Amino acid sequence: MSSATLLPAGIPATHPAVATVAVRAPLEIAFPPTEAPGPGEVLVHVLWTASSPLDLHQADGGLLVKHPFAMGTSFAGRVAVLGPDSSQRLKVGDEVFGFTFRSPREKGFQTYITTDQYMTSRLPKNLTLQEAVAVPTNLVTAFHTITADLELPLPWPVPSSSWQPELSQTPILVWGAASSVGLYTLQVLRHWGYRSVIAVASSKHHEMLKGVEYGAAACFDYSHPQVASQIIEHVTTTKTSDNGCLIPFMIDCIGSREGSLRPLTKLAEKGTKVAVMLPVINIHASHDREPEYEMDVSRVLMGEWKEGVQLRGTRTHFYLRNEFFKDHLQPEIVPALLEQGVIKPNKARVVEGKTLLERAQNALDLLRIGAPSGEKLVWRVAEDDDERI
Repeated sequence: MSSATLLPAGIPATHPAVATVAVRAPLEIAFPPTEAPGPGEVLVHVLWTASSPLDLHQADGGLLVKHPFAMGTSFAGRVAVLGPDSSQRLKVGDEVFGFTFRSPREKGFQTYITTDQYMTSRLPKNLTLQEAVAVPTNLVTAFHTITADLELPLPWPVPSSSWQPELSQTPILVWGAASSVGLYTLQVLRHWGYRSVIAVASSKHHEMLKGVEYGAAACFDYSHPQVASQIIEHVTTTKTSDNGCLIPFMIDCIGSREGSLRPLTKLAEKGTKVAVMLPVINIHASHDREPEYEMDVSRVLMGEWKEGVQLRGTRTHFYLRNEFFKDHLQPEIVPALLEQGVIKPNKARVVEGKTLLERAQNALDLLRIGAPSGEKLVWRVAEDDDERI
């Protein structure tokens, strides 16, 4: 007996899903089976999703893709069915959102997903689904990068309002601070008491990044020809602790060989931990050329890094290896931080279109031209009562 026969009346046996079918080809709609949830799982009717650079890497670069490939890593919608042996945390009709990525049945660009309950967050009362869907992929990435790649502590709950981490005054550089991951990284570091965060971003974002919500101690414009020298001068004159190098921790939220990694080779020293969002973009896509990527950061700019620099490629999908985060990050920590106002969702840009396919394609086209700046592309998947494709 197929899983579809176990579904309650009113839930379709198949449903529309967005897929990439070939490198740089137009997106298409597939109709996978709607899978009934097993023990500890949940079936969600997806209403909203968000696009990310990974979608572009998969569609235009074929990154880690076997065609046809289901797309999407974030969802927001309503609980349709709970599997057996479910916890009491969720009930049918609850509004939920999350970051999912492991198999086609839980990809976000489709009208129904089946996933484990620990991959979901209940919607806080102070947010809409449209706002919340801009959060999970990049916020989970921020947590994983800080704890797994930089090995900095983020205890939960924060021990007390007066608690400070041991390295609270140690410089932490965030390159691409106004990106989706960058904005959440700054908010997380601020809440956990890291007070010497250096933000590198377009100057138009500096006022915002220095504000109380993000808490950057200093901001620098990545496009300035002397940006590396400016950062070195700042750290040299303001550093209050000695960790063996000027900037012991760096996060590259861009992952561009020329745009971000090459400048970082001038800043990283022996002992510096450099976390880089993967893939590294060696060559950006253009209208007549496919992009080129590298998944091994140690192979990028070989010979230009100082001896002893610790390069680490960030793989957010590995966050589930942290058993505490697996059980608590999406079910508990993410919604609590949002409800408390500690984390502010990224500004959302709603992508319009008459159909599911048109909205998905429009979002991908905006990513191709680099349109998003300090904002997240979000769009409708299913309508409440009309799953148009």
